[in-house]
Amino acid sequence: MDDPARATEWSGLSSLPDGYRAVVLGASGGIGSAFCRLLQDDPRLSELLAFSRRDDGFDITDEASVERCAATVGGKPIHLLLCATGVLSASEAGPEKTLRQTSADAMLDTFRINAVGPAVVAKHFLPLLDRRSRSLAAFLSARVGSIGDNRLGGWISYRSSKAALNQIVRTASIELSRTHADSVIVAMHPGTVATSFSSRYSKNHDVTEPDTAARSMLQTLDGAERSQTGSFLAYDGSEIVW
Repeated sequence: MDDPARATEWSGLSSLPDGYRAVVLGASGGIGSAFCRLLQDDPRLSELLAFSRRDDGFDITDEASVERCAATVGGKPIHLLLCATGVLSASEAGPEKTLRQTSADAMLDTFRINAVGPAVVAKHFLPLLDRRSRSLAAFLSARVGSIGDNRLGGWISYRSSKAALNQIVRTASIELSRTHADSVIVAMHPGTVATSFSSRYSKNHDVTEPDTAARSMLQTLDGAERSQTGSFLAYDGSEIVW
């Protein structure tokens, strides 16, 4: 795996308007909290709105909860949306190693969190992005959601839910481009990050700290071209095959 520690300093998001507003969903998680720490250090940020199940009762599987949180953002537009939610497995047994371990209920629960939830987030939060200036949105995906890159099999619920998320992001970006000409919406792979999310499955991978991964992702977003909207990017800016 590439080393995501490609940048050592954080200088903020220079491509967004001065005084930009940001929203982080899943703000109490390892990557979500790292996003918040970095954004709070950006002098060009005017307001950070952070939502999590722990602190605000934000529940990505409950549309009423998502809609309620979107309503609290207020009448002013936002310029940055980071959806840092997800689950590796909805089963206590963990990701499936073979098809024989597939459980319909666990698979549906994984899809509710990793695909349906972000689709509802897109429905209620993407229209809040600024229509008059550059705006950015990233939904945390995973390289294993790539169909073309799948050479090992296994993890069918997680893989397929992230593949579905990628399609949702692609579709949402097309629709949003009709009303938000300067928006860039992407699915993003964070690398293997040292969080409770991946601790059981990171033994044979190079692991990076949450702040380093979050910084790389924010820098990639900051440098993303308008033509890249709807793409599937790694933390280092490289495109991942669908």
